[in-house]
Amino acid sequence: MTGMNQDNRQDGKRMHRTNDERTRQHSSGNGRPVSERQGSHAAQKGPRTGKYGPSSPRQGGNRPPRQRPFQETNAKQARDKNALPSPGRRAALKVIGQIYEDKAFISLALDACFEKEHMPQVEKRFCTSLTHAVIENQYRIDYVLDQFLKDKDNLNPQIIYILRMAIAQKLFMDRVPDSAIADEAVRLARNCGLEGMTGLVNAVTRNIFRALDSDFKWPERETDPVEYVRVMYSVPKWLAVRLAEEYGQEEAERICGYRGTHPMVIRPNQMQYASASDFKARVLDKKVWETEKAPWLDAFYVRGAADISRDADYSQGGFSIEGISSMLAAEAVQVRPGERVLDCCAAPGGKTAYMAEAMKGSGRVYAWDVHDHRVALIRAMSHRLHLDNVRPMVRDASLFREDMEDSMDAVLLDAPCTGLGVMDNKPDIKYKVTPEQVEELSALQEKLLDTCSRYVRRGGTLVYSTCSLLKEENENRIRQFLQTHPEFSLDTLPASFGETLLSHCGPFGLQILPHRDGGLDGFFIARMRRK
Repeated sequence: MTGMNQDNRQDGKRMHRTNDERTRQHSSGNGRPVSERQGSHAAQKGPRTGKYGPSSPRQGGNRPPRQRPFQETNAKQARDKNALPSPGRRAALKVIGQIYEDKAFISLALDACFEKEHMPQVEKRFCTSLTHAVIENQYRIDYVLDQFLKDKDNLNPQIIYILRMAIAQKLFMDRVPDSAIADEAVRLARNCGLEGMTGLVNAVTRNIFRALDSDFKWPERETDPVEYVRVMYSVPKWLAVRLAEEYGQEEAERICGYRGTHPMVIRPNQMQYASASDFKARVLDKKVWETEKAPWLDAFYVRGAADISRDADYSQGGFSIEGISSMLAAEAVQVRPGERVLDCCAAPGGKTAYMAEAMKGSGRVYAWDVHDHRVALIRAMSHRLHLDNVRPMVRDASLFREDMEDSMDAVLLDAPCTGLGVMDNKPDIKYKVTPEQVEELSALQEKLLDTCSRYVRRGGTLVYSTCSLLKEENENRIRQFLQTHPEFSLDTLPASFGETLLSHCGPFGLQILPHRDGGLDGFFIARMRRK
């Protein structure tokens, strides 16, 4: 494809939908555990408020230190000086450095760390929670830090990361005592060979904690709503402005402030099980996992599944790991047995598999991607699920193929996009996207729609989807497409979406919002029919 850097566009934008990455994430313990966050996926409808502002559960102060004899205190100080910081904090510092310095993706950096570092599962969970807290709330943390450290740009970056970690624990991890946070921050600095900076770390940390417990001043929503959203929900200023323009200030704040739990989602192989209840009885009821039927399609929420990639039913193709919004995009196509279907930007293949299974192994699903290594993921998926009707191919979907014009019963274009619809799950995404990239992606989406729509036969179906929240990538794209392609008209989404979701459909498609729609990934889905 043309446009922005291909690897960044494809790998970055689609990482939230990659089944293999989701498998590694949950099996290695780098998914944010439910116990570390408040509420359920369905209960959180907007930002929480508390002593430290939105999404800040921490309360209370420090317990007064127990008095010790002078000699015992000196002995304790000697022991503490030689003590190592906790494994979870050491790992988090390493991962945070890779994210800031190497532009690593948060989930991939955590996966790589856990493959190398051997630590208890509880330390992996702590490392994951701390890393997400720092990255997810970077602007808010730096707003605090800037009040107490005016020359932080001249300090060793490791010190800045350590201080960000300390503030994140204070604001967002209420089970960690202040004294432990400060002591561990000093140990981290010492462990990095920065003994000369331990005094600064200790002083700044404790000064910040005292201020946060008393009269720290945050931006005021009434006087500067954009600055309030930028700081308190840690989003770039341009994005805070754009969302407020498109959704209104209150809804924009709900969008930016939402924090979900993101349990693993699985669905049965439609060729092996007759229904969700059949799958539950034959597979899930025999597992030790905690499972819950999702309100949409045949999806299940799963918790407590350790290293699911080794599960026999998964290895033998009994089920797939796939987000519900991704399933809905494939469901919108409404494939029928024997049809010829094109999935234009298919990797890693979740929607391809959904449609191939719905066709009961008949017909053909042509699955394209521009990168060979990503097409390899589709092949591996098809082999595991025993899908003989999938045809993976390395193809640039922006280049028209005359031999395929008017030949497809249905085309699914899940277009490259900013990925801002999953920024609560992948918090590093919101810092990587720029207004210039939005324009580049919008131009690419327009070209892909123009090209791929030509493959749809008369009377056939075209489905366009993204995992974005911006109207420039979604509603405006479809509005312009329908104006320049009068041979297409908007078609209704299937009843299987459910009444609640369907009630949110607009004149050019459905925009799914995580905070409003039960924690679903933020997707846009439009179904069109060629006249």
